[in-house]
Amino acid sequence: MANGAVSYDPAGRYAVKVEDIPYRRDGDRSWLALTYQPQGAGPFPALLEVHGGAWNNGDRTGAPALAEGLAASGVVVASIDFRMGGEDPYPSSLADINYATRWLKRHAADFHADAASVGGLGISSGGHLIMLSAMRPRDPRYAALPLPEAAGLDATLAYVVSLWGVLDPLGRYRMAQARGLGHYIKYHDAYFGTEEAQAEASPLMILQRGERVELPPALLIQGTADEGVPPGMIEEVAARYQAAGGQAELAWFEGMPHGIAGWPDAEVARMIARIKGFIAQQVAPAVGAR
Repeated sequence: MANGAVSYDPAGRYAVKVEDIPYRRDGDRSWLALTYQPQGAGPFPALLEVHGGAWNNGDRTGAPALAEGLAASGVVVASIDFRMGGEDPYPSSLADINYATRWLKRHAADFHADAASVGGLGISSGGHLIMLSAMRPRDPRYAALPLPEAAGLDATLAYVVSLWGVLDPLGRYRMAQARGLGHYIKYHDAYFGTEEAQAEASPLMILQRGERVELPPALLIQGTADEGVPPGMIEEVAARYQAAGGQAELAWFEGMPHGIAGWPDAEVARMIARIKGFIAQQVAPAVGAR
């Protein structure tokens, strides 16, 4: 349930409380959300963050500068762990992300956040996952995990941010084959299993096929020196997203490579400022939980 009008100023300054919270349990297994909560009355916008790691590696602690930078301006950030490749291939991650989205909406008030303004952000393979989840929030495979306490909520997102997202897994797989990038090939195989699965789960190919999907406002952040995604992929995603009726903003960062670890602090700060501005544009009209 929404808390009312969202209070968000990108220039805001808040102390931030950082806390691990289990968001899902299954028998003796549990999955954590590392939450970053601005210390104020709110109601704040909220953001689900999905880490990168080629669908097989990484965890919720991977981008603290990004999460803390957003939270310090007045955005509640929940960075989640989720199942990954190997024992838990596609679409396991999507089921966890869908569940976590509903969980964050249900518990938004606990963080002085607004359920209607929950957006998503993903990094690299996480950019692929959050975009796919945003486009298919009601896919029965992705929504397969019940959350009885939030039976009336779905996993739609108010907006989505992809940071150098691998938005065409099959295109990246073929690029890796052509360039002899064995580590990429291994990770794609471990998560997707087949080329058919990569095509089915490709946001770019979903748009090429003309599937009926959700198209929340999207910010696509891309470095011009990124060799981890196929050339021309991000431009085609943005163009097709817009042609399908969605809003897609493409933000280029000159000379930046794939992965935030290779970005200078000044460019990271500029990127965070760009994300803040985008969030501010999206959350103002939010009324009522979805």
